[in-house]
Amino acid sequence: MAVDRDGERMPTAVNVSSEIDVGDHSRDEFLDDDGRAKRTGTMLTASAHIITAVIGSGVLSLAWATAQLGWIAGPIVLAIFAIITWYCSIILADCYRSPQGKRSYSYKDAVEANLGSVYCKFCAWAQYVNLVGVSIGYTITTAISMGAIKKSNCFHKNGQDATCEVSTTLNMVIFAVIQILLSQLPNFHKISWLSIVAAIMSVAYSSIGLGLSVSKIAEGPRARTTLTGVVVGVDVTATEKLWRTFQSLGNIAFAYSYSTVLIEIQDTLRSSPPENQVMKKASSIGVSTTTMFYMACGLLGYAAFGNSAPGNFLTGFYEPFWLIDIANICIVIHLIGAYQVFAQPVYHFIETWSRNRWPESRFLTSEHAVKVPLLGDVPLSIFRLTWRTLYVIVTAVVAMIFPFFNDFLGLIGAMSFWPLTVFLPVEMYIVRAKIPRFSSTWNWLKILSTICLLVSLMAACGSVRGLIQSVQHYQPFKSS
Repeated sequence: MAVDRDGERMPTAVNVSSEIDVGDHSRDEFLDDDGRAKRTGTMLTASAHIITAVIGSGVLSLAWATAQLGWIAGPIVLAIFAIITWYCSIILADCYRSPQGKRSYSYKDAVEANLGSVYCKFCAWAQYVNLVGVSIGYTITTAISMGAIKKSNCFHKNGQDATCEVSTTLNMVIFAVIQILLSQLPNFHKISWLSIVAAIMSVAYSSIGLGLSVSKIAEGPRARTTLTGVVVGVDVTATEKLWRTFQSLGNIAFAYSYSTVLIEIQDTLRSSPPENQVMKKASSIGVSTTTMFYMACGLLGYAAFGNSAPGNFLTGFYEPFWLIDIANICIVIHLIGAYQVFAQPVYHFIETWSRNRWPESRFLTSEHAVKVPLLGDVPLSIFRLTWRTLYVIVTAVVAMIFPFFNDFLGLIGAMSFWPLTVFLPVEMYIVRAKIPRFSSTWNWLKILSTICLLVSLMAACGSVRGLIQSVQHYQPFKSS
């Protein structure tokens, strides 16, 4: 039972679906109660999936976020986001099965089963806006990492005072061409290997960044750090300090935004013991492991760079250049795969909607098999080729116009954290557990949701303000 600062008890999740004995419904020893192949996932596999889903490019901005908050507020805010994420993951686990005991195969399925179609539409809009935003953010991040490879080699060859310019625009074009090719693969089943590689890469570059931070601290002299972060009148103005603090909240929220895949992970678990019990343990392991990793990267990154920590802390290292190159290559490989993971649901939604809307259109429905080396016969659709290519181009162009790493990540985190991580799980749990209106538990859940909404609004305002400021001093399509 959690306790607040006044000693009052906080609401904890109850086992609202653990009493369902799904084994009695199994129609075959090889099938689950829903007629699908028997699931084999365990607490260990679910924990691994969660850790893989959480640790991503968001870790790169945590040193900068900590620099805005300082030694006191930085760790506290990281811990608070971790606790909120953990708690909402726990109550979301109880919403996997509908009140009738039916499984949910996706986050939207769970929302519709527990809250109805109106909330499901809200969930869909929040999800798809987030997915498009992440596609743009990943394009920016990849271009920065590609440029960092060229810069580190240039500085190694010519010295750190050399003028080493790189074209972010060209890097985005290269990334877009790769994504146009990968986007022609029809579905997730064709890119599962890419997701596995991406997961390995995310752990690799985060670990390298952690090691480089420790090395930089050991070398000395220590960078200038403070208890309250960047100093008003020295590093920033009072107004800038406030807006940067808000923006840092968005960056941290982005690092913890993974709730939309929790139902899908839970759907991999075997039926016994009950899925919600196993998922709660897996969420506890996954979030606690990730938080320790985030704390290490954020705090050690801040200790290494101090109040001048860069937005992407890997871009602040120049030696050993070969190790930095490996880290940035890992980022590029990771985000090539991660872009597809986030883009494929958008592709599927638009294509399914279009074919249902115009079922007689040959342009929408016709496909032709094309032989591709190493892949064999790949179905080619003119509609898929046209619309997916257009999607990649649009996201790349937006990234070229707004290539601002921290501002964009902060905005994505602000837009997705409250609706997807907090609001919908809270509302589903209230309905699922039949919590009486205005009871103590109901009040605490509503207060939690309201506070997180206010934090998300502050983070969004800080990120939008940062984007506006950055645009005023930026010349698009110019090398930097």
